[in-house]
Amino acid sequence: MKTLNYIAAFTLSFLTLTACNQAAKEEQKEEPATTKASDEVTLSKDQHKLADLQTGKLEMRTLSDVIKASGAIDVPPENVVSISAPLGGYIKSSGLLPGQQIRKGQVIAIIENPVFIDIQQEYLESKSRFEFLALEYKRQEQLRKEDVNSAKTFQQVNSEYKMIQARMSGLEQKLSMIGINARNLQSGKIAKTSNLYSPINGYITISNATIGKYVNPTDVIFELANKDEMHLSLNVYERDAGRIKVGQSIKFSLANETGYNRNAKVFLIGKSTNSEGTVPVHCHLENAGSSSLFPGMYAKAMIETTGQSVPSLPNDAIIQADGMDYIFVQIGADQNGFTFKMIPVKKGIEQEGYTEVILPDNFDRNAAVVLKGAYTLLSAMKNVEE
Repeated sequence: MKTLNYIAAFTLSFLTLTACNQAAKEEQKEEPATTKASDEVTLSKDQHKLADLQTGKLEMRTLSDVIKASGAIDVPPENVVSISAPLGGYIKSSGLLPGQQIRKGQVIAIIENPVFIDIQQEYLESKSRFEFLALEYKRQEQLRKEDVNSAKTFQQVNSEYKMIQARMSGLEQKLSMIGINARNLQSGKIAKTSNLYSPINGYITISNATIGKYVNPTDVIFELANKDEMHLSLNVYERDAGRIKVGQSIKFSLANETGYNRNAKVFLIGKSTNSEGTVPVHCHLENAGSSSLFPGMYAKAMIETTGQSVPSLPNDAIIQADGMDYIFVQIGADQNGFTFKMIPVKKGIEQEGYTEVILPDNFDRNAAVVLKGAYTLLSAMKNVEE
């Protein structure tokens, strides 16, 4: 009887143990993956095949960092001219409109002012007086040499001669300012108007000329610009300014363009920042005379910094979790499956589908990095943790 009780107890224990093992096996089949540490995940062979993971090694690639900037097409200060009437007056003739082409020496406006008559009259009178004093000076100088006249008489003539000479010089400059050539001024032919001439080749950017309007010496009648010397003026944030060098290539586009198909080169970098924390960067245009370019046009640019060989991975190999960047590396493979570890990294230059990775100091450069399927591993890890 005791033997039968022992047999029954043994059978019950065996069945109970078998049932527990079977339940454990079924539970293990339902788990997508297993973890050994908080930053590791293991996939079975079937799970690894289904995930279609791809591994590879780090690549050393030459990546060029790109700095984005904005600005405008600009003209150097020496190629922008403001035209005004130095002595003021009434505009008698002007038919120029903004955008109109002009050439150097072209008459762009006619100004009338009674003051012009007074200046010409005074100049002609001074000229006549000067001619008389020139002869008188020579005569008194000769007499003085012969000791015929007194020294005082000679000194008076000499003083008056130099005074009239200075007055004529000043009047000649005034005539030049109002556009009248003193050498061509003849007695009896005094003009009440003067011409304003263009000092450069270019075109009209601003026109404030209205016939009959009185303009003061400080009023800008026209603003002229020379398109041949246009350049690209960019505003670069001070944190990026140190990476820009003279001679660097730039791709830029206008506001209505999608591709960066225009070219320029850096020729000047500012040495101070403005109130917005940007540094001015000036660039020569490859085709400055293009008919499609005008001063003031908005432009967006990409500045290519010097390329360097850096450890790089495809963009898909880098994942983000909890605000940090990671990669997965394979650290083991056996009959139980494949084990992967999540490694924190920092991202650097991004270009053409690849990203520079800044790795931990003890990282094995020959490690098998997951190039495809990194987010699948991250999902498996999160599911196991949950």
